[in-house]
Amino acid sequence: MASRKKGSDNKRKLITKLNPKSPISEQYRTIRTNIQFSSVDKDIRSILVTSTAPAEGKSTTVTNLAVVFAQQGKKVLLVDADLRKPTVHFTFNLTNTFGLTNVLAKQASLKDTMVPTDEENLYVLVSGPVPPNPAELLGSKAMDDLIENILQEFDIVLFDSPPVLAVTDAQVLATRCDGTIFVVSSGKTEIEQAAKAKESLLSVNGTILGAILNNKKVKEDQYYYYHNVN
Repeated sequence: MASRKKGSDNKRKLITKLNPKSPISEQYRTIRTNIQFSSVDKDIRSILVTSTAPAEGKSTTVTNLAVVFAQQGKKVLLVDADLRKPTVHFTFNLTNTFGLTNVLAKQASLKDTMVPTDEENLYVLVSGPVPPNPAELLGSKAMDDLIENILQEFDIVLFDSPPVLAVTDAQVLATRCDGTIFVVSSGKTEIEQAAKAKESLLSVNGTILGAILNNKKVKEDQYYYYHNVN
């Protein structure tokens, strides 16, 4: 009974797929547009989504962004790079036996581990087994090579990472992505903590595309809006 409820809860996170005409889904499309126009110098193809602290909505955000990019006709890979508390496999009801950590450890290939979803154009690479050294794996030459390989096959790659202030993983990934989206939670994220997290990303020369204020009720059933923080 509990497992069915958990599956139902995770399914509801995919609002852009299950209810594409909802106000929240429209906000995700607005965020997509803002991302695409955020740089005039180059296409934004590799995107990191992170937050200040746990439970601020980053995983739900990155998953729905992946869906709306795929709905636009882009070939998208969603990578669960939260190698400490991965959740993407729950959302898509996948096993987490083989994934990113196996690819980085040269135990499997990207082709063998990525999984197509029932959303056309959207593929998922789950985290794989939780390793003892997540930051080292994400900062490895193998990770650089993997991103290069992904971008040869996909139009867009989105990474879900641990929160910035919890561990260094997001900083490591931010240096390898074209841009970072920062999720903050209305009424929960402290301003000082958000500012500290932002500085942490900028200190490694990460490019912050903007922030998403989550759980802010603007209108009925409309909880997300985009704000450029640059």
